[in-house]
Amino acid sequence: MSSQPLYRRVADVLRNEISAGAFPPGARLPSERDLCDRFDASRNTVRAGLNVLVAEGLISASQGLGYEVRSHEVFSLNASRFENLTFPQNGDAYNTDVTHAGRRPHQEFRVEMQPASALVAGQLRVADGATTVLRFCHRYVDGVPWSTQATNYPMWLVEKAPRLAEPGDIEEGTTRYLAGLGVEQVGYFDDISTRMPTPDEARLLQVGAGVPVLVWVRTGYSQDKPIRCTVTTFRGDLNHMNYEIGNLAAREEQA
Repeated sequence: MSSQPLYRRVADVLRNEISAGAFPPGARLPSERDLCDRFDASRNTVRAGLNVLVAEGLISASQGLGYEVRSHEVFSLNASRFENLTFPQNGDAYNTDVTHAGRRPHQEFRVEMQPASALVAGQLRVADGATTVLRFCHRYVDGVPWSTQATNYPMWLVEKAPRLAEPGDIEEGTTRYLAGLGVEQVGYFDDISTRMPTPDEARLLQVGAGVPVLVWVRTGYSQDKPIRCTVTTFRGDLNHMNYEIGNLAAREEQA
């Protein structure tokens, strides 16, 4: 006889059925009463099992409507091409990638002066707490929260590129804007990690307690110094990232 708690078995069985397609995205699960009969379990036990799946981001609960399988249409981001000025653009890099994928972009902005955190100060080579311009984007794909992006610029650069400190979007993207002023990003360094979201991140990205976030820190460089530090926080359940490095002719032939 299994020593696994019954609520865990409820969660495991339903999770496997969702993965197998028995309950596709948007489908409603059987009622708590029906699940009680199926598993010969109390309502509290069934509810505990369902809450495991809610925390994992697999299902959502609606008052009076029961439980629904969440839609998980993953977005693939090619990090090598993102911000690459040699590729055709439709606005900034985010709008370009999302629209080229046949999806619908939407983003909300705020711009403010902010003291540099230890991370940002280290990447930009400025003093801890030095004033920077923060351009913050809350981004969506098809109306679903996709990521938050916080980019800090040093004040010496803002003096050359005053639009960085202006509210609202820079339509062509900041990388193209800076290049037009002679401040060309010639390289970048990426650092990628995963962790559980902070309460604020969970609220903005609308993720359950069991869903991790992917944190992508990209520091951009001109010929002689760093020009920006961008921290993008993605929903871990809706994003996939890839890179292209070197000669990929053999891969193109295989495709």
